[in-house]
Amino acid sequence: MASSSHRRPRPERRTRRVPVVTVVAVAAVALVVSLVVAFRPDGGSETGADGGARTVEPAAGAGVSGSPTATGATGSPSPKPKPSTASPSATAGRASTPAATPAGKSGSSSGRSAAPAARTASGAAPSAGRIAPGTSYRGVATSYDAGDGNGACSYGPTSDVMTAAMNTADYETSKACGAYVLVRAGSGASITVRITNECPAPCAVGQLDLSRQAFAKLAPLSAGRIPVTWSLLSPATSDTVSIRYKTGSTQYWCGIQAIGHRNPLARLEVRTSAGWTRLARTDYNYFLSEQGTGCGGALRLTDIYGERLTVEGIAVRADVVQSTRVQFARH
Repeated sequence: MASSSHRRPRPERRTRRVPVVTVVAVAAVALVVSLVVAFRPDGGSETGADGGARTVEPAAGAGVSGSPTATGATGSPSPKPKPSTASPSATAGRASTPAATPAGKSGSSSGRSAAPAARTASGAAPSAGRIAPGTSYRGVATSYDAGDGNGACSYGPTSDVMTAAMNTADYETSKACGAYVLVRAGSGASITVRITNECPAPCAVGQLDLSRQAFAKLAPLSAGRIPVTWSLLSPATSDTVSIRYKTGSTQYWCGIQAIGHRNPLARLEVRTSAGWTRLARTDYNYFLSEQGTGCGGALRLTDIYGERLTVEGIAVRADVVQSTRVQFARH
């Protein structure tokens, strides 16, 4: 008879139970994890083309902003507003225009009661400066005694009293000289003037200083200062462009001026052995050749629309107005 003391515990049974419990526990944990992952909105990963999961990472070079980003109705980031590049006083084809400032001199009556419909100037005048075609400007009009009609544009005395002086900003180093401008008052009255002078401070951006005769066509002189809108014109004319060499001009130094051009002049060039050379413009409306380059030779004039006129046979004759047979096209 066997003694009970000789019985040994069965380690094999205990060792078999441990793996079973462990497997069950691991399976339970795995089941819970899989359920959690399955019920997450995105699961923290994207599925690749092969069906496997891959971690979503930001694109290379993508920046992260620490400040909140505004979003539009679709949830995408709203674009940041861009600063305007337009002139402070000008708007193209809009009903309202920013405030402008006074300046003025000279002009001629157009006989029209309303300005032409505004049109977008982009692409229409590649050489336009601050005063662009098809653009309406808002400012104020004042008046001054134009005297004999001479002014900063150096055109000399004139019997034409429909003139105006342009504020310094829009005068743009004499680029406004000779420009025809249609001016309209709030009353509906209008007048066309030609820019022959500059109106320095306190004339502000957009301001026109009209001859008294021109101002009187819009309002009584006693009004002193009235709000106006104005725009550039390309008028009908039978005149042709004239050229004048400045007093003191020779073949070694000269100043050249264009007179009677229908549209504002963008540049004046002289022909040399190396080609066309652009001359620097002065605020008194002459183009200078400091070393005499091209003085007495062929000239090329370009208006703000980009049209070019070539003039030959104009000798250096100081302070003499010499006619040409050319004129810029009407726009």
